Amino acid sequence: MHLYDVLRRPLVTEKATLLKEGDKYVFEVAKKATKPQIKEAVEKTFKVKVVKVNVIVAPGKTKRMGGREVTSPSWKKAIVGLQPGYKITLFEGV
Repeated sequence: MHLYDVLRRPLVTEKATLLKEGDKYVFEVAKKATKPQIKEAVEKTFKVKVVKVNVIVAPGKTKRMGGREVTSPSWKKAIVGLQPGYKITLFEGV
């Protein structure tokens, strides 16, 4: 998997904003991405040092539309911890 295919988008939520204060950043990543691939992609893209990567698979939600149930696709997110002193400027000012 190519490094640019690993990271999909940064997640800017209330919980992700609180984690940012502890040098942790949250990204939506590809479903087939592994922890070493995520670590390498973040380090090369943002020129930072990654200490830890936690991965969570969020299941799709089921909704009713008319008489049938429709399930949205599941997705994967990664919480990336950086070494002290490093920042990702993409999240600054958000």
